[in-house]
Amino acid sequence: MRILVSAALLLTSTAAIAQTAPPLSVDTLKQVTERLSSDEFEGRAPATAGEEKTLAYLVERFQKAGLKPGNKGSWFQDVPLVEISGQNVSALTFTGGKAPVSLDYRKDMVIATYQVTPKTQVKDSDVVFVGYGINAPERGWNDYAGVDVKGKTVVILINDPDWQTPGLQGEFGGRAMTYYGRWTYKFEEAARQGAAAAIIIHDTEPAAYGWGVVQSSWTGPQLEQDTPGDHMDQSKAIGWIQQDKAKALFASAGKDYPALLEAAKRRGFKAVPLGVKANVSFDSTIRRQASKNVVGILPGNERPDEVVLYSAHWDHLGRCDAVNGDDICNGALDNASGTAALVALAEAHVKAGPAKRSLVFLAVTGEESGLLGSKFYAENPVYPLARTVGGVNMDGVNNVGRAKDFVLVGVGKSELEDLVKPFVAAQDRVIVPEPTPERGYYYRSDHFSMAKLGVPMLYGESGEDLRVGGKEAGKKASDDYTANRYHKPQDQYDASWNWDGAIEDLNIFYGLARQLAEGSNWPNWYPTAEFRAIRDKSRAGK
Repeated sequence: MRILVSAALLLTSTAAIAQTAPPLSVDTLKQVTERLSSDEFEGRAPATAGEEKTLAYLVERFQKAGLKPGNKGSWFQDVPLVEISGQNVSALTFTGGKAPVSLDYRKDMVIATYQVTPKTQVKDSDVVFVGYGINAPERGWNDYAGVDVKGKTVVILINDPDWQTPGLQGEFGGRAMTYYGRWTYKFEEAARQGAAAAIIIHDTEPAAYGWGVVQSSWTGPQLEQDTPGDHMDQSKAIGWIQQDKAKALFASAGKDYPALLEAAKRRGFKAVPLGVKANVSFDSTIRRQASKNVVGILPGNERPDEVVLYSAHWDHLGRCDAVNGDDICNGALDNASGTAALVALAEAHVKAGPAKRSLVFLAVTGEESGLLGSKFYAENPVYPLARTVGGVNMDGVNNVGRAKDFVLVGVGKSELEDLVKPFVAAQDRVIVPEPTPERGYYYRSDHFSMAKLGVPMLYGESGEDLRVGGKEAGKKASDDYTANRYHKPQDQYDASWNWDGAIEDLNIFYGLARQLAEGSNWPNWYPTAEFRAIRDKSRAGK
């Protein structure tokens, strides 16, 4: 009976919030997105003139919205970064096989380093194919079992071993990517194993993006957190190679590439030394400079020390590989639009007046470089994580029209999913599974930094079943963006965008956060979620 009463109260609260919610401003969404993605901001790369302009504009908009500075009287949280720019990059060569294999920088491979050092050299390093490069004791899976890769070069497949499974059942969640499938994990584990170099084989479908995205993201200045030790515990070199070149490498080594791909999908796979040696070298120029997160707050009027969080990343790639003479990656959808949503939601909450709990609006830096700004905030929170109720992260908004469905990214993780359902239903929409769970979006945006340290964060978006055009139109728009604009100069503001779907989604995000801010409950992760234990420990010691 208690469940029925709670559901009734939830529906009443949903209706009340919907009735009193101020309208969200389409003009704000348009203005902020257009301005932040203009060439004037040079692609909003951290630690550039584009950052300075972005920070000034965001503070102006937060102030105008009615927020207060959120970090002890300051709008900013310094995020110490180190910028490493590769120069004089040699070819990546593999010798000792049937024929030498040489890969050209940018065209065939990209290479970089986490280590803060002026010179990187990998010389005559034995090459080992380690399948998917996963060490998951809780799943009884270890691709490094029985092999010592210290000082060697490991070649790794992207995604999880069961990514081609049609459903969501399998050793690693079937079609849905786990964190073990992310490139960040692959390099982390290779470093833990002592590899001198770690090379991922690029394949468009399991990677979820084409070579052009890798090329634009992994060339030019690379950012990492500036920490003691200069990351010397990481592999000397990390990078990607085109799949055709991987096939040439395996052929030179006398190995059956398709057969090894099949073997790597199965438990008990044994790493395979290729009998060739890798060589690559490059110089690095190093620049240390703090970037900044922007923090605004609408203080609560009863329990201001309890916080509900909105997040979005303000950064993008800056200048990148030119397309038709245009070398500015403007990042209009990704993520000027999400940052615009942050401003629009701030305006709406201020108009509604303070809630019982505080509402914090966090625009983070360094997402495109590995969630650096949100990671730093999570590890050095302005507001204690044990007193952070939960929140919503936004990474791009719907710009193609209203949808019949709503996607919960990483579904099945937290009780926020139960709380958001009435707001979705109120719009006569249905919650559906992710259409492309293999792309691992849950691990690719800033909510993940908070989730890893226990804070429940919702990451949701319009689905592909559009009110006008249905699933066919929605999938066409999604595929077109991924293929032609994502992480490319073509991700530009377009005055013809349809913002109706964005407004519907933002009303859901407004309602959920407002309900949390006016309430007293503390949503948790589901018992099976990987983040439940750390949240329970955090809340127990609050």
